[in-house]
Amino acid sequence: MKINRCYQQLEQSYLFSTIAQKVRAYKEAHPDAAVISLGIGDVTRPLCPAVTQAMQQAVAEMGKAETFRGYGPEQGYDFLRQTLVAYYARRGVTLQPDEVFVSDGAKSDLGNILDLFDADNTVLIPDPVYPVYVDTNRMAGRRILFMDANRQNGFLPLPDPSVRADIIYLCSPNNPTGAVYSAAQLKAFVDYARAQHAVLLFDAAYEAFIEDPSLPHSIYEIEGADTCAIEFCSFSKTAGFTGTRCGYTVVPSGLVFDGMSLNKMWLRRQTTKFNGVPYVVQRGAAAVFSPQGEEQIRAGVEYYMENARTIARALTEMGVWFTGGQNSPYIWMQCPDGMLSWDFFGALLERVGVVGTPGAGFGKNGEGFFRLTAFGSHENTRAAVERMRKSGLFRR
Repeated sequence: MKINRCYQQLEQSYLFSTIAQKVRAYKEAHPDAAVISLGIGDVTRPLCPAVTQAMQQAVAEMGKAETFRGYGPEQGYDFLRQTLVAYYARRGVTLQPDEVFVSDGAKSDLGNILDLFDADNTVLIPDPVYPVYVDTNRMAGRRILFMDANRQNGFLPLPDPSVRADIIYLCSPNNPTGAVYSAAQLKAFVDYARAQHAVLLFDAAYEAFIEDPSLPHSIYEIEGADTCAIEFCSFSKTAGFTGTRCGYTVVPSGLVFDGMSLNKMWLRRQTTKFNGVPYVVQRGAAAVFSPQGEEQIRAGVEYYMENARTIARALTEMGVWFTGGQNSPYIWMQCPDGMLSWDFFGALLERVGVVGTPGAGFGKNGEGFFRLTAFGSHENTRAAVERMRKSGLFRR
């Protein structure tokens, strides 16, 4: 028996596990400290009434023989797939229900989709980046190239036609930087992928936070994307499903490589290796798109965006450079006085008990930067900002 030695290329622990260990050690040493986290991107607002009511109704159905449901379709129930098709149609995107696959979240599908591709492919990933993109490809031993995202290009790198790639990752609004691509910039990536005969993996998990009507919410708003792109989305941040788990992946029928349909391959993969999302959860997800659900979800998104604006205003007043905080729940700030990101993490935690995410955990280009999230309460966000002002770490 031989093990997969590609795992030796991974960091010893996942980024957010390392942060949790450091915070736990701090709390043990300072049991009376009131720590405020602006670090991990977990939500704090409860599920909205439209969602919980739909779930309660579904639970009641499961308690009666005549409405009980056992195994469901691995690709999702028709009622949710059709609801998602209608949601895309409002943005001028035409999909068929069999092109939409319901899952337990974008993170899972972003890793599992790699089952469709040979390990000999070259992968192009922005740096800094959500660690899952890199780690899942390292586990498979793929060759990884990085796009240079930096302050000069606003952390929105564009493709280099001279670079050869087979699989391309994009996230907009971006995690961790909060930067958002314009339609023209996304068109450059679609044209690049088509010219390279590559597949574009587009993470749209934060599309609900886009406020600027000129910015695309879906890659399929870009001409030609339906022949080269797979889109991943999630209810986690949009509707508070981080503890409930539901998302979806769009694999258009026009994605054909080497004579094989990626849509049919993904269907085969899911029906073999995935049991599907529970009926109760899917009923709750469908309720997100009801008139009441959309109104309630919008209020939740606006709640978090008010936190983002609070953080952004404070950083501006302190003279700190950052991206995000607009059209995104993430704020990507430059560490003061040239501090390294893990050093700034430690100083902020030790001095004022505020937790963020060191940029170095997202890649080489993340060094010297720091991610803050808007997913806390208004009270904790305002308190954290005031602590940061008084920390002595920021000087005009």
